[in-house]
Amino acid sequence: MTSFSVHTMESAPPQSGPALEALQGTFGVIPNIVGAMATSPILIDSLVGLFGKVHGGSFPEEQVQVILLTNAVTNKCSWAVAFHSFLAIKEGVDEADVHAIREGRSPLGTKHAALSTLARTLIEKRGHLDDHDVSTFLQAGFDKRHLLETVAVVAASTITNYTGNITHPPLEEAFQARRWP
Repeated sequence: MTSFSVHTMESAPPQSGPALEALQGTFGVIPNIVGAMATSPILIDSLVGLFGKVHGGSFPEEQVQVILLTNAVTNKCSWAVAFHSFLAIKEGVDEADVHAIREGRSPLGTKHAALSTLARTLIEKRGHLDDHDVSTFLQAGFDKRHLLETVAVVAASTITNYTGNITHPPLEEAFQARRWP
């Protein structure tokens, strides 16, 4: 297996510095997956640009975390599942819903179930949603803007999930209780 460095501010390529600073400002630390991403300034800059849009969009953070956790499970990214399980709980997602998503099931609440199902379906069908997929999401109380915004959230998490699956960053102690599978 190819080994990837988990960069710090000091060891990262200089072009990755501003992105690392931005993400450190958000999280208070540089998550290991971000340190691994810093190997590629293009990759980490792409994430930071999209990250800001996704977390500043029309979904409350709780709903963003439902989508991100679903994506991590669907893409089988262990690091991201642990991380987003931790953040989902922190943002108020019910423990039972987090558990359901981690098992590949839909959460109980109508809106969380619709978000989780849409995110999983977007990945599994590679964006080829049918009328039923769209109408089910819209009938849960979302609109077309939310449907398209979900595409942006899936894109952001795909960057992280694929990076995690390639680089296998170590899981931080803070997320160990949420280790997956």
